Formats: sequence, structure tokens, C-alpha cells
Amino acid sequence: MLRLFRVLERLRACSEFSARNRHWTKVTELSVRLYSTKAAPQFRRMDYQDAVCTLNTLQTNASALEQVKRERGHPELQLQAMRGFLQRAGLKVDELDRLNIIHVTGTKGKGSTCAFTEQILRNYGFRTGFYSSPHLVQVRERIRINGQPIGKELFTKYFWQVYCRLEETKDAHGGSMPAYFRFLTILAFHIFLQEKVDLAVFEVGIGGAYDCTNIIRRSWVCGISSLGIDHTSILGDTIEKIAWQKGGIFKPGVPAFTVKQPDGPMKVLQERAEEIGCSLSVCPDLEEYQSEGSLRLGLAGHHQRSNASLALQLSHTWLQRHFLTDPVSSSPVEFSGVSPAPAFQPSPAMIKGLAETEWPGRNQTLKHGPVTYFLDGAHTTRSMQACVRWFNEIAPQHERNAGGPVMRVLLFNATGERDCAAMLKLLVPCLFDFAVFCPNITEAIATCNADQQNFNVSVENMLTRCLDNQQSWRVLNGQEEKPGAELLIGGGLPLVPERQSHTLVFPCILSALQWISQGRDSVLSDPNRCVIPVKPSINAKADPLREAVNIHVLITGSLHLVGGALKHLDPALNS
Repeated sequence: MLRLFRVLERLRACSEFSARNRHWTKVTELSVRLYSTKAAPQFRRMDYQDAVCTLNTLQTNASALEQVKRERGHPELQLQAMRGFLQRAGLKVDELDRLNIIHVTGTKGKGSTCAFTEQILRNYGFRTGFYSSPHLVQVRERIRINGQPIGKELFTKYFWQVYCRLEETKDAHGGSMPAYFRFLTILAFHIFLQEKVDLAVFEVGIGGAYDCTNIIRRSWVCGISSLGIDHTSILGDTIEKIAWQKGGIFKPGVPAFTVKQPDGPMKVLQERAEEIGCSLSVCPDLEEYQSEGSLRLGLAGHHQRSNASLALQLSHTWLQRHFLTDPVSSSPVEFSGVSPAPAFQPSPAMIKGLAETEWPGRNQTLKHGPVTYFLDGAHTTRSMQACVRWFNEIAPQHERNAGGPVMRVLLFNATGERDCAAMLKLLVPCLFDFAVFCPNITEAIATCNADQQNFNVSVENMLTRCLDNQQSWRVLNGQEEKPGAELLIGGGLPLVPERQSHTLVFPCILSALQWISQGRDSVLSDPNRCVIPVKPSINAKADPLREAVNIHVLITGSLHLVGGALKHLDPALNS
């Protein structure tokens, strides 16, 4: 196992050095060219990968993240710092008012809610901006214009405009530069202003009150999706504490909506609305809206129904304000208790928007010949419950039409402080024939795309987490670990377990997908792809995969894992 750690660390170090060295070479070449913050510097020689490699230097390393957590005693300083960075980038907070922002937070479903909302308003003919996180394959997915990730050329152009303004002013500010997410938030503000969007939908990163998106002075409407336990070291260890953070996006006089919440967090949201001075309405069930027949959703899963209802309320409220003759002077809506939101009749544009919404990596199904992939980035126990419900509904539908034996395979990883054992316990009843674990490394080669690089966690820690997850799965399935078992592949490199259980650990996502598909997925069978050799005894374990009529693969536990898988499974996302 130690040898695997060392091999992966060498690969990672090579990739990291290549990315950072490439960046600093370019920066050195251009360091003599300084620009006023009033100007918009152009660097046409710098391509998209240069921009992404430079962006990656702003990733906070693991030790710095721990320091941030220790300094949470004064979280208000985070927004103060954000205002300073925004100003250094040549932007003013009051300029953000021109973006007519819809601001959305929550623990589960906030991204899907934003996707529904953006699609609805785009159907009305508005030019939309949409900022979300994390990205799945390429970082520019986080910043969308009219539903599409901003093009590489525009991303590169605007990236250097903002980066160089911050770079040239850092010496006067103690050498400080914004961290990765802060920078991307500033970049999104800049792009949406430059591209003159009619509105911008902003998904909160973490929490709400002190999230850097909350630098917004006055949104047009804000929403809260389903609340649960996540990011406890930052937001608090109870759902009530988390609700307090989420309610921090409320603004005086700005209407707020929430999906139905448990009594505890709902009471906190009510108190926050009263304290801040805004209305708070609870969304009705989707079945209550006045429509002919049931509303069809473009996103699968029963849990998407509450997200769709919230999106209807957000878009409806935004439209009401937009079509006022003088929306700027419209009367603010003050707190008068929590009230039910009206179940109005959705317009044709709304109905069409809900049906056409796409949001990759969430309850997504990809069929590649005999191999079908079910992808969902669930990473909390509540979202995993929803994922399991969706998988148990959709997988049997595919299996009934298979005409022969079907193998079920779980590909799992989780990051951060997530309770992996709790999520795995929810997955046990799905009766997987194989459970495969790998870190969120797209492929174990040094030429990995810069969009997929993450310097926040060591490879050793990632692999240790995979081995822990493997052991948890064995325990949950009543399997005893075989003492002294080795992890071996051909050539002596540790890789997968030589034991009689159906659990395996791979060093990267590509190697896991290649083993699972056994050459039966033409997308993964590209002769130009590197294939890691596996011992014959391990290949023998895959006989059921080769003999099955179909292979069904659930990929879950992390959006980063899902994104890494999509990089290989959907080549169009790489263009």
C-alpha cells in the first residue's frame, strides 16, 4: 500500500509542478507590464489552460483550511475582506445591484433550484447569468450565460482582466490574493456586468450569512431549499445553527421563500426574517399548482418536486417586480409572519422551463450500450436517501427490459468531513454485486486536465479514505476482513484486494471505470487511453461483469467523483 501512495504522490507532484511552473513562467514574462485598475488588461498570448493553472494557485492548501476554521470566531471579517478584493478588482458593491440577482441557499437542492429558475426565465427571453459550484469537468461551468458555460476565450479574457488588477495591487495589501472561490465569485460578478445580463442567479457556496456571494446589498428575491446537516465545522453542528447561517442571505424588504422545513429550522428562519425585516413564504407542494395535469420535470427524482416549486415562486416573484413600471421604487415587503406562498397557475414558459431543465450529475442516466451509468452527486445522508430512492425507482425499470442477468456496481467516494459510513449504510439495501472505491483523481497520469486538479487534500489521505470506506462496506455487509490481505496488481503495484469479497479499490476514476466496464463501453475503450494492467486473478473476479447482459453502475458520494466520471463518459463536456 505504501508503494501505491508513493507512486500516486509522484504523479501528483509532477502534475502540480507542471501546472504551477507553467503559471509562474508566464507571470514572470509579463511581470513588467502593470496596468491601472481603471484599465482592462488584455493577455491574448495566455490560453485557457494558462488561466486555469493560475487559478489553481489560489486553491487553499489543507493546512491553511485548518487555520481558516480556527479563525471562524470573527466570520464577519470574511465579507469585509471580500469587499476589499472586489474594490481592488475595479468593482463597486453598488454596481452589483444592476444584476437583478436571485440568491439561493440550502443544504440539498439549491443548485437544482437555480437551474430550474434560470431555465424558466431564459424561456421568457431574458439574458441570464448563472453562478454555481462546484464544477463537474471544467471550471467555466460555474459561470454560465444563457444556460451555457462561458466560452474558453471569454473566460480567459475576463480572467486576466480581474487577476492582473488584483495582482498589481497585492503589495499594497500585504501580498494578499483572494482564495479560489472568492476569486471565481468576483470573476462572475465582473463577467455578468460586462456581458450585460438581464438577471443573475447566484447559488451560495457554503452557508449564507458569511458566504462571499452574500456581499450582494439587495437581491430581488431569495430562496432556501431543503436544510440538513453539512459543513458542521463551519456552519454549526445542529440544523438550527445551520438554518441561522442560511437565513443570513435575507435582505430588508426583499421577499424570501423556503421549501417546507422541520419545525426547529423553520422557527429559526422565521426569527431571521423578523430580525432582518423581510417577508417569508413557504412553497406549496408541486401538486397544488393550478395546471392541467401534472407538471413534468427535466430532472429525475421525487425530491426535485420541492426544488421546482421553489423555482416557480422565485421566477414568479422576479417577473412581478420586473414588469412593474418602476421596480426600483417598489414598496419593500416587510415581515408579517410566515405565510403560505400562493399556488398560482404556471405560465406556458414556466411549464416548458421545468420540463427542459438539465443539470448534469444530479439523478443523471447515461446508457453506453450494455453499460448504464446512474450518476448523482449526493454527499449528505439526506441527499443519499433521495439518491437511493431514485436509483431504486429507475434501475428496476432498466432491468426489466434487460432480458438476462444484470450486475449492479457501486462506485463511491466521499470527501471532507462527510459521514461515509452513514451514507454507505443507506446504499447496502440496493444489493450491489460489486462495491468499488477510488479517490477523486480523474486519471493517474501527470497530464491530467488542470480543471480537475485539487491541491487541498493529499493523495495519501484520499486513498486512506477509500480503504476506510471499503472496510466500512465489508462490515456493513457482515464480511470479516481477511488478516494480512494484500492489495496487488500486475507488476507488484498495490491496487485491488486479493480476497473473496466483491470490494475493490482503484487509484483513479478512469482505472475504476475501465475495470467495471470490462471493455464493453466503447467510450472507455478508446485505444489512445492508458489502461492499467491488472493481475489475472483480479480480472477473473470480473467474469460476472463480462457474462452479464447489462451492467448498472451507480456513481455517487461526491460531485467531484461524478464530475471526474463524466469527464471520461461524456467527451462533449471536455470541448
